[in-house]
Amino acid sequence: MHLKGIHHVSAITANAKRNYDFYTEVLGMRLVKKTVNQDAPSMYHLFYADENGAPGTDLTFFEIDRAGHTYPGNQSISTTSLRVKNDKALEFWQKRFEEYEVDQDPIQPRMGRNTLSFRDHEDQRLMLVSDEKNEGVEPGVPWNKSSVPQDVGIQGLGPVYLTVKDLYATEKVLTELLSFNEIGSYDSYKVFSTGEGGTGAEVHVEEQPEANREKPGRGSVHHVAFRVEDEEELKKWHSKIQEAGFPNSGLVDRYYFKSLYFREANHILFELATDGPGFATDENPEQLGETLALPPFLEDRRSEIEAELKPLNTKK
Repeated sequence: MHLKGIHHVSAITANAKRNYDFYTEVLGMRLVKKTVNQDAPSMYHLFYADENGAPGTDLTFFEIDRAGHTYPGNQSISTTSLRVKNDKALEFWQKRFEEYEVDQDPIQPRMGRNTLSFRDHEDQRLMLVSDEKNEGVEPGVPWNKSSVPQDVGIQGLGPVYLTVKDLYATEKVLTELLSFNEIGSYDSYKVFSTGEGGTGAEVHVEEQPEANREKPGRGSVHHVAFRVEDEEELKKWHSKIQEAGFPNSGLVDRYYFKSLYFREANHILFELATDGPGFATDENPEQLGETLALPPFLEDRRSEIEAELKPLNTKK
């Protein structure tokens, strides 16, 4: 029983409209689902992904109005990476970030791949990673209607970076509970991989025992989700996590996938999520993200919910 790779990463924004503008116009990602936080439906939950909204390509944001600054530290998901086709694509993005005045660092190698670190307008810590040498989990398909040429577009999620107080505690959860394998190290990071491996299936962990615990706000990451084949397998993971003594959410129906949440030993929130049924469950694939989508149990509150939300630059 192995996890298939990264499913999605969910972060926090203080302004859904500005978030939408950056991730669709600057990064050229597709808004594949415009919905609400199912636990607090007065706030947006936006899903950006590849052309098809495939598992492993979703970067999602909860809007928390007036969210404060993030004060980086340990016990955190400290960087989210996004896959691009090759090293040439990184050169395209360097120029694009200069054009849009996006804060960026020089291209540098990490674990044998070239990467380009940058920050969005809320200091969300992001990184583009070249797939030039990838031989693992297949990438997604960049959106063919994007303002970014498809051959250099974002293909999905790459490695997730964790900063922890106690490396051994997280390592034990990844390897003994979740069946990741340690595959190497570089600088201050240990690298763990699952499933078919490659950029879409790695977690890079650094230990910073002397750092303060991160104070989350806008530009911070709420949780990372790992891919599970289906609900039957998710139930097996539930049993395994229960037996290991980790408090957890039990199975949660998110309508587009089934989920299970628990905090690992350094208090970082992990989610296991099924690959299906997917975002086309309630929308035509050609119109993903164009209207406000609500799960059935919230549909009778549509008028109330829509009245609370500020419009994005999409069809209502």
